[in-house]
This record gives sequence, C-alpha cells and structure tokens, in this order.
Amino acid sequence: MKYPISVELTKQSRQAEVDFDNLVFGRVMSDHMFVADYIDGEWTDCRIIPYGPMPMSPAIMALHYGQAIFEGMKANISAKTGEPILFRPELHVERLNRSAKRLAMPEVPAEIFLEGVHRLVGLDRDFIPQSEGAALYLRPHMFATDAYFGVRASDSYRFVIMSCPVGPYYPKPVKIKVAEKYVRAFPGGVGFAKAAGNYAATLAPALEAKADGFDQILWLDGKEFKYLQECGTMNIFVVIDGKIITPPTTDAILAGITRNSLIHLLKDKGFEVEERNISIQEVIEAHQAGKLEEMFGSGTAAVISHISDFSYKGKNFELSPIKDRKVGPMAKKLIQDYKVDAVEDTFNWLVPVGSSKKELSE
Repeated sequence: MKYPISVELTKQSRQAEVDFDNLVFGRVMSDHMFVADYIDGEWTDCRIIPYGPMPMSPAIMALHYGQAIFEGMKANISAKTGEPILFRPELHVERLNRSAKRLAMPEVPAEIFLEGVHRLVGLDRDFIPQSEGAALYLRPHMFATDAYFGVRASDSYRFVIMSCPVGPYYPKPVKIKVAEKYVRAFPGGVGFAKAAGNYAATLAPALEAKADGFDQILWLDGKEFKYLQECGTMNIFVVIDGKIITPPTTDAILAGITRNSLIHLLKDKGFEVEERNISIQEVIEAHQAGKLEEMFGSGTAAVISHISDFSYKGKNFELSPIKDRKVGPMAKKLIQDYKVDAVEDTFNWLVPVGSSKKELSE
C-alpha cells in the first residue's frame, strides 16, 4: 500500500452511551476518526486514532480564508449478508476533489479516501444503527492548516473522516420558503462545491425562515431570481402532470449523489424524468391548475424528504397529503431499500466494507 495506515484504538468505547432509539442527527460521534496530513506536497501520516479534539493554531488559514470542504456519506448493514456496506463511495471521492480543485486545495488520493472509510467503518461497525431510515453518517472533510496571515492558498492541509450514528434528518414533511431577497450561488461561483462557506452564507436566511415557521429555503438562481436551484440540504424535485422535473446541475447547484441515483432508479422504473430549468412561476401555475402533484427533496442526509407546502411572496401553497402521492413515497423506498441491500443491486452501486478496489470510473 502506498499510504500505510497506523491504528490507535480507543481505550474506552462510547457505544454504551448511545441511545439508538432516539438518535439526534450529528450529535454523537463514533469511537474513532481517520486523519491524514498534506505536507511538503504529499499526503503523509495516515492514521486512525480515538475521536477527540485536535490541537490547532488559531492562525490556521481555514479559519481566516475559508479553505474548508466536506462530504457526507453513509454506511448501512446489508439486509442480505449482515455486513457493513457503502453506497457509491467513489462518487464522493470525485466530488470532494472537484470541491478541492475549485478552492485551490490538493486532491485526496482515492486510495487514502476509500481505505480510510473502509478501515474506519470496519472498526466502528457496531455504531451502525439498523432501524428504518437510520445509518452511520460519515463526514470526510479537509481544511487548510498553514498558520499564516496572508491571502493565498495554504501549503498544508488536514483530511479527516469522522462518523456518527444518525436517524432521519427530517422526521416529518418539510415546509419551505422560496427565497425572495437572498441568493445562495451565482454562475462562476462555488455553488457546486461542498465548501463550508456555502453553508455559512445560508444560515442567517434559514434562521429568518424558521422564525416564520418554515423548515428550509428553496433557493432561486442569482441571475434572474426566477429558476429553482436547490434547498439548503437537498436537491429539489417537482412532479407536474405525471412528469418528474429537477433542475440540471450547474456550477451553481450541487451535483447530489442521491439525486443522480434517484434519476437512474426512476427511469429504470419507467418514469419520465426531465432535467431542465423550471421557474417558480411554472410551479405556481401548475399548482393553480391542479397539476402540481408533489414536491420532494433528495440528499445523503435528507434521503427523500416530502414537502408539505411552500410559500412565495407571502402566499402559501399546500400540496396533497403524502397518502395521495405516488412518486415521492415510492422514491424514498427505492433509495432506502437499495442502500440496505434489500433489492437487487442492478447498477453495482453497493460496496462491501473491506473492498476498496472498486474502479472509480464505474
């Protein structure tokens, strides 16, 4: 192996402290974390250590100039083998490195990323919850570590993978507010990257929306303030007159892996899926004509989250109850069943933990 990994096991597991029946998303970490450092132009010192604080200079450039990116992925237990499995992990490598390139950060070699994930999940497999909709959430992330006050790309970086057992991100249908004055991303910007600053910029608008009784914001494009982009934690789908429509991924929209997977699964089931620009006015007109059948979001954390209603310029638009919907509930079951290996893996997306040689081009 080009990048050997040392392992230091925790002296006291926290597993007994986890209430697997009442998991709060992102609150309880598993026992270990994977760490690698980029120094003098190469990745080095790959290691698994007990989860815990890391000493850092307050001058590290990530804190001052925002060179910080991350991924979100999940591990589940196979319904067929009882062993841990990963869902399309190679796409997370590719997306992390697209983000890295945009923020002038070094790419993480696939061997480091994938071997780190496999070894970490293998060690902390007992933290994988098995209740419906639950999983072991994995957070690979990288940040600049040069202690230097100067606006330039850092020379050194740290790559870390943490994990935590999680339940559903949205346990109930979400209410969304369509953006009216704030913009998430512009053409030519970093909207397609999972950059930490993208999320920081959405927090104040999200707090305003929550104060008004909403769970999330549906962002519109930054040029015409007209076309749907995505929600803060998920890509958006609308069902109009039997057609499933989702905005195309651009440099202003995150290329969601759940989104990509869902499109393949829906088309495989014979549904008509359109990837095209769709305006908020088209959505409203479809609602008024009785043709807007459903809206839902997709994401690694959110999986498939049903939208109960949306608000635009002070007017609220309610959607049909979930029991009357056909696509969203079916889509949610498709994704969840696939991720736990409860259906045939027709696209070869599942990777057993311990197998890190899956071709990235697949």
